[in-house]
Amino acid sequence: MMNQNVTPPGARSTSHLPAGHPPVKFGKIGVLIVNLGTPDGTDYWSMRRYLKEFLSDRRVIEVNRVLWWFILNVIILSRRPQAKGKDYATIWNTERDEGPLRTITRAQSEKLDAALGPLSDRLVFDWAMRYGNPSIASRIEALQAQGCERLLLVPLYPQYAAATSATVCDAAFDALKTMRWQPVLRVAPHWPDEPAYIEGIANSIRTSLATLDWEPELVLASFHGIPKEYFEKGDPYHCYCYQTTRLVREALGWPEGKLRLTFQSRFGKAEWLQPYTDKTVEALAQSGVKRLAVITPGFVADCLETLEEIAGENAEIFHHSGGEKFHFIPCLNDTPDGIKVLEAVVRRELKGWVEL
Repeated sequence: MMNQNVTPPGARSTSHLPAGHPPVKFGKIGVLIVNLGTPDGTDYWSMRRYLKEFLSDRRVIEVNRVLWWFILNVIILSRRPQAKGKDYATIWNTERDEGPLRTITRAQSEKLDAALGPLSDRLVFDWAMRYGNPSIASRIEALQAQGCERLLLVPLYPQYAAATSATVCDAAFDALKTMRWQPVLRVAPHWPDEPAYIEGIANSIRTSLATLDWEPELVLASFHGIPKEYFEKGDPYHCYCYQTTRLVREALGWPEGKLRLTFQSRFGKAEWLQPYTDKTVEALAQSGVKRLAVITPGFVADCLETLEEIAGENAEIFHHSGGEKFHFIPCLNDTPDGIKVLEAVVRRELKGWVEL
């Protein structure tokens, strides 16, 4: 029988501590998955707090700060919270009184724990939101309090962009700056070509389309957009989106044109990455396309941009423009394929710290 007093590999014994030493926990490895965020409620003040935090991020909005302060606080935050609150109300998880992104991200963390936790008692899994609650800082502090001396940060964005992946790192670094005893930090890189991810998206398309009694004439892969200016400054996001789309199309064995890339969710008057999803949906319907499906591979969990914007708003655009059949293919979420993707990323990035 194994000696129960043996210290696990990589952990440390407390036997050397002097008598009367304050209790201290150590030897654990934290895995913190982070998604973009969600308001605490659909009311005006909850929406205002969330939008202010989000739209105050200098990586999200790269304009003159004095001008933007006026636009944000005097114009946007006086009107936009009401409109966005109504949008969120259409997708709100009323049973838990929270946005679906929070529900799904929690489930992803719990299922990762169930899959990998039994393989090492050193692992501690948690989740956070870049904007809103639970904050990255609060969860890093909680993980350290549980004895996590090492931390794997996993931004939940398959394709890197400064306004998503990088800003998660910014928030983590800001939190570490306040800590006397910092955990060692690793950041999982993006995964636009991860085999489990490509196969998961391809499986999702196959499975979802198999439930229909009709076949789409083509499928759009809609990714969240960024301003064209950010791309011109060197943001690689555009290229990663095209890489993922090409690999998924090849995995499906489809010809070019059957799976087309578009960009959604533009904001303001500046030009964003094109082609735009809504304009493409409208143009396809007007050109005679009657059956269309849309998937959103850049999102690992369904949220306002997928459930309300694509499944709701763009479906309406398609039908009003002459289309007949519209189908939204859900994100991988916490499905077995979705957890396989996150598991593959976590397993790879924990190597050298713990072997799973």
